[in-house]
Amino acid sequence: MALARRRRRLPQRLMAERMLVSVQTLQRLEAGDPTVGLAVLASALHVFGMTARLASLVAADSDRAGISEDLARLPKTTHASDDDDLDF
Repeated sequence: MALARRRRRLPQRLMAERMLVSVQTLQRLEAGDPTVGLAVLASALHVFGMTARLASLVAADSDRAGISEDLARLPKTTHASDDDDLDF
């Protein structure tokens, strides 16, 4: 975050003002403080014009843990039943 801000030549005070947060909160975000809320990150991405990055954070195809859970729940074998209508 700090690098992206400095590349844009934004002082912390101005960046924090645009994000509607305190300079201290911005400093915590830039330091990687895990207690900083996701809304603060989203606000920073908005200031940078990078809100599309948020969608990739929750994209189903990039959710490895979710995909693993889905695969674990799949049946190990399948059996045809007498009721199956295979007439296409």
